[in-house]
Amino acid sequence: MDGIIQAWGRILRGYTPNLSIEITRECPLRCAGCYAYGDDHLGGDITLRQMSDARGDALIDGVIRLVRKHQALHLSIVGGEPLVRYRELDVLLPRLAEMGVYTQLVTSAVRPIPPQWAAIPRLQIVVSIDGLAPEHDARRKPATYDRILRHITGHQITVHCTVTRQQVSRDGYLDDFIGFWSRNEHTRQIWMSLYTPQVGEEAPEILTPDDRRRVIGDLLRLRTRYPKLRMPKDMIEVYAAPPASPADCIFAKTTTCVSADLETRIAPCQFGGQPDCSQCGCIASAGLGAVGRHRLPGGLPVGVIFDASLKVGAAVRRVRDAIG
Repeated sequence: MDGIIQAWGRILRGYTPNLSIEITRECPLRCAGCYAYGDDHLGGDITLRQMSDARGDALIDGVIRLVRKHQALHLSIVGGEPLVRYRELDVLLPRLAEMGVYTQLVTSAVRPIPPQWAAIPRLQIVVSIDGLAPEHDARRKPATYDRILRHITGHQITVHCTVTRQQVSRDGYLDDFIGFWSRNEHTRQIWMSLYTPQVGEEAPEILTPDDRRRVIGDLLRLRTRYPKLRMPKDMIEVYAAPPASPADCIFAKTTTCVSADLETRIAPCQFGGQPDCSQCGCIASAGLGAVGRHRLPGGLPVGVIFDASLKVGAAVRRVRDAIG
């Protein structure tokens, strides 16, 4: 509750409480369907691999500067592969914790996760795992299951899987996947997103409407079987009717996304380009969407209050910008 109150305070003062930074353009993986390396991710004029990026003190100081500028409560560190910059992160992550920032580090676990990071408060390590070993290893080599299982030792990770059509071609696949990672002692919780395509995209990863309905039904059933699948019922149900556009998405409206030069904004959300919102499967969007649809006593949706707060914050921001 304290976090929600703090976030609302930031919004009313014209800030976005969530910040997402691609801290590097580099990644040793070449995963099919990776939105970060799509041609239109940054608007079409430049791609992430062509972007300049910072290293050393320039990266550390640049991230701290952005956190302070946006008064971020929550920071997602993404890439590229963030562990490419593990030396800088070894300095940066404790500093962010000292500032009271909740940090989410999203990685493929392609290299060892430093053991000392397990003691950093307010740090969540999210490992992206695309299905069971045969499918994952083919898609994400060299970040294979063998490496992941070795590199997460000593940590309590969040397993994050983006469900693609390849995974739902066999009955029971999600049950097997969630069951495997639920039994792993280093798994703290499991999150499941759905593949989100760009407008007009044709890719084998895209779920059909029947696939999507089946996945939603499976997740609703499996959440009662596996306690580590930390997805409330109302969050999963948002996948059946996602926000119609970024203008309707609480996550998009409360998150500032910045690319590897620490200046270029990614819009309209972390996917960049033109995400097909009718097929959105972003877990962050679903989570905040569920909050927005929650009705207070008397029947008023939280989202109505949220939108009013955003308008107040926008007015405050205009005044602040006008006076410098």
